[in-house]
Amino acid sequence: MLPILTFTPLFKSVIWGGKRIAAFKGIESQGDHIGESWELSPMQGHETTVADGPLQGKTLGEVLAMHGREIMGEKLHERYGDKFPLLIKFIDSTDDLSIQVHPNDELAAKRHNSLGKTEMWYSVQPAEGAYLYSGFNTEMNPEKFRNMVAEGTIVSALAKYNTRPGDLFFLPAGRVHAIGRGNLVLEIQQASDITYRIYDYDRRDAEGNPRQLHVEESVDAINYTPAEQQVSNIVAEAGREVPVQDCNYFTTTLVGVDGEFNLELADRNSFTILIATKGNCTVETPSGQKVDLPQGRTVLVPASIPAVKLSGIGEVVTVYIR
Repeated sequence: MLPILTFTPLFKSVIWGGKRIAAFKGIESQGDHIGESWELSPMQGHETTVADGPLQGKTLGEVLAMHGREIMGEKLHERYGDKFPLLIKFIDSTDDLSIQVHPNDELAAKRHNSLGKTEMWYSVQPAEGAYLYSGFNTEMNPEKFRNMVAEGTIVSALAKYNTRPGDLFFLPAGRVHAIGRGNLVLEIQQASDITYRIYDYDRRDAEGNPRQLHVEESVDAINYTPAEQQVSNIVAEAGREVPVQDCNYFTTTLVGVDGEFNLELADRNSFTILIATKGNCTVETPSGQKVDLPQGRTVLVPASIPAVKLSGIGEVVTVYIR
């Protein structure tokens, strides 16, 4: 039986990034402008590699080519083959990210031969005054959208939310959105890097050039219906697994750990990703393998492992596909 797999994160330096991801993880600084930590990634050219054990150094894709059915489970392997369908990140925004939208599966396949991108944000440690944007706050259509982008007023048409720890935002493909300054979030998304940048506050890159926008590409990708209130606040409960988000692309839960908690996995028929968002825990398999799960760490539990025991004090997000 395969063990629980740990991976070496990929730290991404960007103009809007900061120092909080390393501090959150309790590790040495990875740089002054780290905006993203790709915890588990199958993306070509940006694949995470196994951190330790007999498969150390192998990419996620290489591991799946060797053990795809055991990791994915039979049903998911039939659906996705050896292509891992999710990308897991932590994001630290010391400045506003660009206003953007992602295409759905149909449009992404047609234009880019790619999956679409539905995602969710789970707010971990927002700074005072942190905010983000999700969906329109007014009636919108393509002509009005183009005009507001050209005038630089599109931000005023977006629903703005002040973020609290535990806030959940679900972002189906087609919803215009942006992470504002002051957020530290866990992002769970389809394994796609297709982003249409709509507006970027007229910022310039290191060479003084404006960042590329994709306004016309975004017109056909956007859902123009004003979004209803989407934010919900998820509170961990010790000794319980609380539902967080469920969709066709991923299902997430939050486990509060205070002592020991047995997490049954057999009925999922899926891999399970465990992400520690608070505290310090240990994960143990029925065969006796123990893996540390401190705050900020992500591990991959193969579908062949029927259950794990979580020990310690903390909060753990679980991710699988039903």
